[in-house]
Amino acid sequence: MKTLALVSCASLLAIGSANAQEFSSWSFSVGGGFTQPVGNTGRQLDEGWNAGVGGGFNFNPYLGAMIDLNYNSFGVSSGTLGNIGVPGGSLHVFSATLDPIVHLNPHSHYDIYLTGGGGIFHQYQQFTQPTGATAFGYDPFFGFGGNGILNSYSVNRPGIDAGAGIALGTRWHGKISAEARYNRIFIGNYHTDYVPVTFGFRW
Repeated sequence: MKTLALVSCASLLAIGSANAQEFSSWSFSVGGGFTQPVGNTGRQLDEGWNAGVGGGFNFNPYLGAMIDLNYNSFGVSSGTLGNIGVPGGSLHVFSATLDPIVHLNPHSHYDIYLTGGGGIFHQYQQFTQPTGATAFGYDPFFGFGGNGILNSYSVNRPGIDAGAGIALGTRWHGKISAEARYNRIFIGNYHTDYVPVTFGFRW
């Protein structure tokens, strides 16, 4: 009887240990994809691209928090360039956000998750044109006007993000993921709005 009890206890401990190994306290992500500007931003910018990494802590299999570092790059639309009077331009955004994450199906081969939060966004815009050319025009989205050439302008502002994704893979190892996340940067009376669609790897 004592032998049976010892064997049972040992079996329960082994099962508990195996289950504990399935759950990792730390999580990481890396990925890239395309970015779609939306709203008024979509009328000013062309579709761009994105890349990012993240790391965080899992409080349990269902709830965690990530620190996400992301970079998004866009070209300025031809219509906007024509209105301003410059031949080329681009806008780039680097963001650092704290994002809670909720896993809806963490123990399966596929995990649907929800995430969102906020942080600081660094927006940098640049206009290019041949040496000696002069730009005329005004566009409130980019915040400048008058005669002359505007080379570059950067600003740091708060912003928010929210989205969802799906991760496919095994229960114990990293998963291939696809995610879409809405971002808004608060810049005075105007917002910069865009949706990165990112494909990557999470573990």
